[in-house]
Amino acid sequence: MPRMAGLTAGVDLGGTKIQAVVLRNRATVGSSRVPTPQGGADDVIAAIVQAVRDSLSQAGAAAKDLRGVGIGTPGEIDADRGEVSLASNVPGFVDPPVPLGPQVSRKLGRAPVHIDNDVRVAILGEFKRGAGRPYRNFLGVFVGTGVGGGLILDGKLREGRGAAGEIGHAVVKDGGRECSCGRHGCLEAYAGRGRMEVRARELVRKGRKTDLFRIMEKKGRTRLASGVWEEALEKKDKMAEELVDEADRGRPRRSPGNVLRRPGREGHGAAPVRAGAPTDDPDHGAGRLLGRRGRGGAGRRLSGSAGRRLAGFRATGP
Repeated sequence: MPRMAGLTAGVDLGGTKIQAVVLRNRATVGSSRVPTPQGGADDVIAAIVQAVRDSLSQAGAAAKDLRGVGIGTPGEIDADRGEVSLASNVPGFVDPPVPLGPQVSRKLGRAPVHIDNDVRVAILGEFKRGAGRPYRNFLGVFVGTGVGGGLILDGKLREGRGAAGEIGHAVVKDGGRECSCGRHGCLEAYAGRGRMEVRARELVRKGRKTDLFRIMEKKGRTRLASGVWEEALEKKDKMAEELVDEADRGRPRRSPGNVLRRPGREGHGAAPVRAGAPTDDPDHGAGRLLGRRGRGGAGRRLSGSAGRRLAGFRATGP
């Protein structure tokens, strides 16, 4: 039986949540958002499949109607094999490689599945339809459970050996805080929400006071999601302010523009753009997936100290 025309699914896999959408002729007709299971790869794959099925149900469709599925996932990607590895924030996705594409395809009626690094596809979305449209050269950085980056040069998304533009595991402090990858001093160890939460729990065990975990419980969360940090900062929670300031101090001091400058273009590479900021296309690219209007996501403008601390993406160009 032919698959329903124009019906595709997109999945954003993260260390904290899985979000799926189903599109028909570029319009969203179903969506689902679930916490990322912490048990292992099989549980994560089952949650992805269920999120897609729930989105299809909202659209009045089924797996047999899918033309294809795209998945953005942390980690290093073997697109030809559909495998993911070294995704330290997703349980069971480090080593050996996980055949994410083939397994999801098998559970969704053999629908074609394409996978790529989550930040690379987000950057591609910004380049095609969002904040990166005015530029041919820019570095995009997304901060979530971890820290990821993507690189557009001469109007093309660069993959390198599978991790071009990824700055989360660049060492910014020799012998520094332990990272989820097992090394010490990575940028992600200071600026990724996952390691910030680990540090917050360590401080609580040492007797420090904070409202972070009370806010987490009030919101029905099991992790310190972005909305939890936002509310804590708005309430001027001392530990939240301290940890976000540590994240700021942990960032690399070299400007990304220094990496992107080309001969004869000295001085270019400093035009800041925020992902999820208003554009003439409010549903653009990654901003649509990552910017949850009115719920504390990347697309919401914050006021006061919270806004200054949670300012996110920066693009450099032209």
